[in-house]
Amino acid sequence: MIISSSSSSSLMTPPQNHCNNMESFKQIHAHFIKLGLPNSHSTHQIIIWNTIIRAYSLHSSPSTAIHFYNFMLLSAVQPNSYTFPPLFKSSATIHNLNQGKQIHGHVFKLGLSSDAFIHTSIITFYAQIGELDHARLVFDKSPLRDAVSFTSLITGYMNVGRLEDARKLFDEMPVRDAVSWNCVISGYVRVKLFEEAIDLFHEMPRAGIRPDESTLVTVLSACAQSGDLTTGERIKTWIVERNLSSNVRLVNALIDMYAKCNELDKARSLFDNMINKNIVTWNVMIGGYTHTHRYKESLELFRTMLQSNYEANEVTFLSVLPACAHMGALDTGKWIHAYIGKNFPEASNTYTSLFTSLIDMYAKCGDIEAAETVFESVTYKSLASWNAMISGLAMHRRAHDAVKLFKNMVDEGFTPDDITFVGVLSACSHAGLVNRGQQHFRSMIHDYNISPKLQHYGCLIDLLARAGLFKEAMSVIENMDVNPDGAIWGSLLGACTLYKNVQLGEYFATKVVELEPENSGAYTLLSNLYAADGKWDDVARIRTKFKDKGSKRIPGCTSIEVDGTVHEFLASDKSHPMSDEIYAMLEEMNRRLDELGHVSDKSLVLYDMEDEVKEGVLCQHSERLAIAFGLISTKPGTTIRMMKNLRVCGNCHSATKLISKIFRREIIARDRNRFHHFKNGVCSCMDCW
Repeated sequence: MIISSSSSSSLMTPPQNHCNNMESFKQIHAHFIKLGLPNSHSTHQIIIWNTIIRAYSLHSSPSTAIHFYNFMLLSAVQPNSYTFPPLFKSSATIHNLNQGKQIHGHVFKLGLSSDAFIHTSIITFYAQIGELDHARLVFDKSPLRDAVSFTSLITGYMNVGRLEDARKLFDEMPVRDAVSWNCVISGYVRVKLFEEAIDLFHEMPRAGIRPDESTLVTVLSACAQSGDLTTGERIKTWIVERNLSSNVRLVNALIDMYAKCNELDKARSLFDNMINKNIVTWNVMIGGYTHTHRYKESLELFRTMLQSNYEANEVTFLSVLPACAHMGALDTGKWIHAYIGKNFPEASNTYTSLFTSLIDMYAKCGDIEAAETVFESVTYKSLASWNAMISGLAMHRRAHDAVKLFKNMVDEGFTPDDITFVGVLSACSHAGLVNRGQQHFRSMIHDYNISPKLQHYGCLIDLLARAGLFKEAMSVIENMDVNPDGAIWGSLLGACTLYKNVQLGEYFATKVVELEPENSGAYTLLSNLYAADGKWDDVARIRTKFKDKGSKRIPGCTSIEVDGTVHEFLASDKSHPMSDEIYAMLEEMNRRLDELGHVSDKSLVLYDMEDEVKEGVLCQHSERLAIAFGLISTKPGTTIRMMKNLRVCGNCHSATKLISKIFRREIIARDRNRFHHFKNGVCSCMDCW
């Protein structure tokens, strides 16, 4: 832009939006020099200085505005009321309280304290850096309390959690516009007071204020996080009636609301009918599936997104990686890791949450070595990264490595939190390190002042019970400051099956059922306990009681990923397209097991029947079918990885050990409790799980 010398009147007010790039700025600067304006003592001069200060305040390095202001003072140029607002803005941006106070002092010395515009800037500055008492003092002395100063102070109160002060000030506002309403509503949402946010939203129509796009997006977020489907539906109706259904931001918020309220069909309907989708649209739908544990749909939609030529971002991966972890989709997880490495070369230093998810994914997909590699590659590790690695090692029964890593973490200056100790105690529990586990439990309380939660008690009780120390485990329960849940009683019941303690098992099963009447696992474990002891009448009684309550046993399901596709199997499943080949391999597996003298433990079948029938039932468990599919679908020597939703039964466990030796395959299986690494006829759990 070139300013002619005849247009001096245009220099009387600073240009607001015309100089939007460096090239234009340099042209203006050159013209000022040509006209001799930098040496002028006219009004033009202060306008030039103010314009440059304002430009620097909007720059990526706002501290330069302060430096230029100092240069201005050294040049004997007198600032005016337009000089200071960008200076306060710069001080707030760099969070420099002392600098802002000095500028405030300059305002006072120059007699500009009564300027309403400057007052608003000062209030905003103090509010943004959290100096609320200073902000309120200036606010109370302000000659004109405009909406901006009210809103700035309210925002400051909200940011530091002074909600009552914020709401009182909001109620005192003489004129409340949509911006001020949005300020309080978003503040409530930020501190997770969702009902208060929604209630305030409902007051807007009575106050004659029409909600804008920002209002609706914020309130839909509150509905999503609080499960308020009724208000969410009302907002959808409001959007449709006003022909706003093409507003991408609003529809994205609606999809997120429906998904988090577990209305996935409605969310998907909105998603499918959107013409102008963006990456946020895909992310909220994929995240919705993951949030509601529909991991298979999450992965399928992610693949569809890539086929539709959308570029995934960090948010996408943070939704997809947990789905990979739960489904055992290692190939997809590896692809994501490679994509991140190619497209975000500095990601390990900047996206710590993303790399924490990668660590968790590799660990839960059975590749603990890859998890360690990712962990070591992260330059600036977060506490979450350490926790994910410790928990991963615990799942794979590498207890000593987990405890060592915990020590390294503390030596690095990190303070463990309650999640850290869940991982450490779980590691001790999986490996039977009774003394070590008890030491860490005491250290958590006395050294780190962390009050035990149910998860910590659960780990300790499980550790003691698995060691056969039922008396000590019961002592822990009696001294707990919280009531034991079904999981704790269930772990004690599970330990009773290891030691075939029927009397205690009956007691613990009763406790589980009292808390969780529909818990099929308790009936199954008790039935196993009776069956192992040959008490078939009791088995029949438990099965009848289970059926009479209308409870449904959770079917065992095993998933295995081959060539990027996850295949799922149920017991005696014949729905797979390769079912004939799978059952042919199953027969081959059984024949070779018989040759090695493997004998099935028929007591693990939950009802009395002929031994030959029992054998057939045991041989067609879901993990056996998954192994058979893995053997015919992968190259010799390839590691087979599979995931089961329930605890692996003892019969399949002993059979899988031999299968790993017969076919010279490492088989890595994750059940509900932990990982099992089968290799050369041995399992990493040492037959204790």
